[in-house]
Amino acid sequence: MIRVVERPLAELAVDAVVRAADDGLGPVGAVSRNLDDAAGERGAAHRRLQAPLEVGAAVITGGGNLPSEFVLHLVVQGADRPVTRDTVRRALASAWHRAEGWQLATVGAALSGLALPDEEAALALVETFRDRPGATGFPTELQVVIDRPEQRGALAPYLGNGAR
Repeated sequence: MIRVVERPLAELAVDAVVRAADDGLGPVGAVSRNLDDAAGERGAAHRRLQAPLEVGAAVITGGGNLPSEFVLHLVVQGADRPVTRDTVRRALASAWHRAEGWQLATVGAALSGLALPDEEAALALVETFRDRPGATGFPTELQVVIDRPEQRGALAPYLGNGAR
């Protein structure tokens, strides 16, 4: 099921929140910076890396001081690779796979937190979530955070069956 919610991502009490990151797990965009601030030092400790990650990958860490227990970091850009539709889609597919492996039931993602225009972000979120091959059914729910009423319009064409 996909639900649209109007509240800050950093306040969602879900199993995991989605955060756009660079290949060193640095924040990509304001939503990621807000999550980092809310996660505090405990969250920062989870984001320390030994080596850069592959663009298009996703990793899971603890949520630090966030109400969500985990953070799914989407590696959407690197030092020499800008954010593209493809890197976001690949990272989302990887995130859903990780969420399935950890049996995370509810995941929250901000439409404006994917470093893409709203319409492209909506399509990537909904399609990758609906098309995931998971046999276990996890995650069971995606909560898409909107921060402006017009973002609901970007999601509307993709929210038919099972969405509200």
